[in-house]
Amino acid sequence: MVDTSKPSVARMYDCLLGGTDNYAVDREACEELLRLAPSARELALVNRAFLVRAGRYLAREHGVRRFLDHGSGLPTRPNLHQVAQEVDPASEVVYIDNDPIVLGHGRMMLAEDPDTTAVLNADMRHTEAIFKSEEVRHLLRDGQPVAAMFVSVLHCIPDADDPWALVGRVAGLLPPGSFMVISQLASDQPELRDSVTQFMKEITGDNWGRVRSIEEVERFFVGLEVLETPRPVEVSHWLPDSDLAPRQYTTEWIEYGAVARIA
Repeated sequence: MVDTSKPSVARMYDCLLGGTDNYAVDREACEELLRLAPSARELALVNRAFLVRAGRYLAREHGVRRFLDHGSGLPTRPNLHQVAQEVDPASEVVYIDNDPIVLGHGRMMLAEDPDTTAVLNADMRHTEAIFKSEEVRHLLRDGQPVAAMFVSVLHCIPDADDPWALVGRVAGLLPPGSFMVISQLASDQPELRDSVTQFMKEITGDNWGRVRSIEEVERFFVGLEVLETPRPVEVSHWLPDSDLAPRQYTTEWIEYGAVARIA
């Protein structure tokens, strides 16, 4: 059952990307968010472009054919499976989300490609249950490297649920030679971190963690080998396609992240 009485993080993201799978309550929330952080729309576009570039890079440069996308959100073309299948049509993706509207739209879209894509109804914090699922066990069936995606979702997890431990658990369960793609909302302006975090908690309830500092986001990469950049970066600077690619020109908050190999 879709709850349209309060905003959804997935639908707000869809709204910021210019999508149509959102409601008035989501659009009103986005307007308020833009008053608090005027670069929110550019940030969403930059992050989506990062996901596409990272998926294409791993498929082309590292031969990755298996992807596990945590907190995948509403389908937005090109989707990860479309990006990967441009390189190899046999590429497989399991999308993980627990938002009812995401699941409904995702399953309708992916019904056309049931052999290589799946949508798993699960809370991304429940690592053990996810890795015991038929969909993920199939993805891991022969030990090929997998890319686990945590793109703009870790800020939805409260500190009490230890998102750093979550990333570590997933990394520890993936086959040798696997990869992690991580980005999260970050700011070194305490007032902005606090105001956006408080706003999002008020409108979404339990579906939010917090905007974190740059140092806190870098902790996700401890023990991983960051690729192509010496350290995580504002994601529009991670292997940009061209000078015409989306950029974020303000720094009050950013999507901070990288692609990394499990050491």
